[in-house]
Amino acid sequence: MTPPAVHADHPQHRVWVTDLLLLFMATIWGVNFSVVKFGMRYVEPLAFNAIRVMIAGAALLAIVRLQRLALPPRRQLWALLGLGVLGNGVYQALFIEGISRTRAGNASLVMAATPVLIAVLGRLRGVEKLAARGYVGIALSVAGIGIVMSGTASARIGDASLTGDGLILLASLTWAIYTVLLKPYTHHVDGVQVSALTMIGGAIPLCLLAVPSVGRTAWTELPLSAWGSIFYGSMFALVIAYLIWYRGIKLIGPTRTSMYSNLQPIIAVLVAWVALGEVPTAAQGAGAAAVMAGLLLTRS
Repeated sequence: MTPPAVHADHPQHRVWVTDLLLLFMATIWGVNFSVVKFGMRYVEPLAFNAIRVMIAGAALLAIVRLQRLALPPRRQLWALLGLGVLGNGVYQALFIEGISRTRAGNASLVMAATPVLIAVLGRLRGVEKLAARGYVGIALSVAGIGIVMSGTASARIGDASLTGDGLILLASLTWAIYTVLLKPYTHHVDGVQVSALTMIGGAIPLCLLAVPSVGRTAWTELPLSAWGSIFYGSMFALVIAYLIWYRGIKLIGPTRTSMYSNLQPIIAVLVAWVALGEVPTAAQGAGAAAVMAGLLLTRS
């Protein structure tokens, strides 16, 4: 893939710093999968998502307030709120409901389609240019994730279902559309504001959708570990990681940024190895190598 030009105010060293931050983001999201699955033992999926999105939105607004950032023009403001409905409302609802209905391996494999969808949509909109090497890299990463997750046992999570896989695929498409449409705004609006406004835009419909499940939840009776999963799922996965994601879109483009999300299944396998004693198989090692090779090809 042909890399985007680095503007004068975006020197090359900032791009490589962004690469390191994106690795951190992938780690956060890789761990977050297990954290969310744990939290849903105590809280219904929609209620869990609603509370963490609300916390994240409040935190991001507080950051905007502390930095004394002026609101963007009204047109951009409403556009970001609208995109938030798509990227933090529709996407989150589809993802959390899908992940609760299928196995981890199935969900990770289906979500691996996201970079491909982003690349295709970006090419159609003229915001991405893909060389043959980029297509090979994307194919390698997708194939690698299939190998990585093929041997992962997910008996505790439940059986796979066509409904769950379909919801995850719709979530992947929703996130791809959101990412491509968001790119122009990342060049004109501060990343913190982008995060805050899109999070608030998504929180409104998500909370309305979750009203019944929120009402059924005995919040005062939740154990501290459940609140810990909500905190991690909001502050780390939706605040810190999202800020890094938007920085990546701005500096290195949506396709190259999205490729780092393909590292999540590898990280998830390693976390399961340490936390659950699930020793990685040879197939998972081969898949990890394919994902890394794909990432390097796309990054070059």
